[in-house]
Amino acid sequence: MSIVRVMTRVIAAGVVLASIAPAADIVLGDARRGEQLFETEQCIRCHNVKGRGANLAPDLGRRIDRDFTPTAMASLMWNHAPDMWAGMKQRGIVKAELSQESAADLFAYFVSARYFEKPGDAGRGKLEFAQKHCASCHGIDRSPNPAAPPVSQWESLADPVVLAQQMWNHGPAMREAFAKRKLAWGELTAQQLTDILVYLQNLPETKALAHNFLFAPTDAGPALFQSKGCAGCHVGKLALETRLRNQTLTEIAVDMWNHQPSMKNPPPQLSQEEMRQITGFLWAKQYFHGDGNAERGKKVFAEKNCATCHSDPASGAPPLGKGKGKDAYSDITMLSVLWEHGPRMLESMNQRNLAWPRFTAQQMADLIGYLNSL
Repeated sequence: MSIVRVMTRVIAAGVVLASIAPAADIVLGDARRGEQLFETEQCIRCHNVKGRGANLAPDLGRRIDRDFTPTAMASLMWNHAPDMWAGMKQRGIVKAELSQESAADLFAYFVSARYFEKPGDAGRGKLEFAQKHCASCHGIDRSPNPAAPPVSQWESLADPVVLAQQMWNHGPAMREAFAKRKLAWGELTAQQLTDILVYLQNLPETKALAHNFLFAPTDAGPALFQSKGCAGCHVGKLALETRLRNQTLTEIAVDMWNHQPSMKNPPPQLSQEEMRQITGFLWAKQYFHGDGNAERGKKVFAEKNCATCHSDPASGAPPLGKGKGKDAYSDITMLSVLWEHGPRMLESMNQRNLAWPRFTAQQMADLIGYLNSL
């Protein structure tokens, strides 16, 4: 599949994500609208997020596993669809429409609820906070170093974008402090930082902080990536859309932290607004940029009997393709198509004695790559 452009925007205080689109056609998603849809479209009658809703189906606000991605979500929802429709029918739930915009809103809501973040361990985090010498300067309510804000004042605990900005901007001063104390620069792994955050976020002094985040309401991310000098190095093998494949915002923050000592020039300072723009641009670019293989996807298309209906005009199934601009396929559009056309598809397949197609996350990515190559 060809490289595509992905942008992020925000509507007021909601997380906004863009669907994959090789042209300028962008499907916006708003976490606030997604939260409303979760209730009004009656998802809440089976699922819950952060304790809100029923427990008949998985909690969609929990950290699922270490390999959960939008493509994995799309494949799981596709595989689960027949059982989900049967359960809705049994409970008298009318299937609502799900446009691409609505699907993007739901993705935004799940992301803002940290659905795609990786799990951490508070016990390990407490040890890491001490072993990485964080506690040497930063206290919980009061810090040993007057210049180091205590943890209870860290607004970054509620927002991983602010976390990335503060870790980036304070890096030079912290390196100087480390040098004075004759301490080695404390590199972090993504798991270590995640564990530290889980520990700090669950302290009595910080537990009231919200753990949602937002991106900037602008398309300035690519321009800032150029003007701050990032684009001069991150090209070819160093291009971030491949180096940051399927990383969470916390993992991106760790990469930025570890990268600072190796930079030839002093790192440029970034405001919170600028960090939101750059991080939002990079995060969505790598996260929603599919890694499917069109050749493998062609085999998936055949093996899953897609061609049986979509290559037969008499079946009533539309021909697939037109993978450009607003017609491009993505995890979001696949969910929308599934929701809108899936029940008729299931009925048609039952009449033809065809099994409902089920996909792994990689098969879904490959299928999307193939469809966008047509």
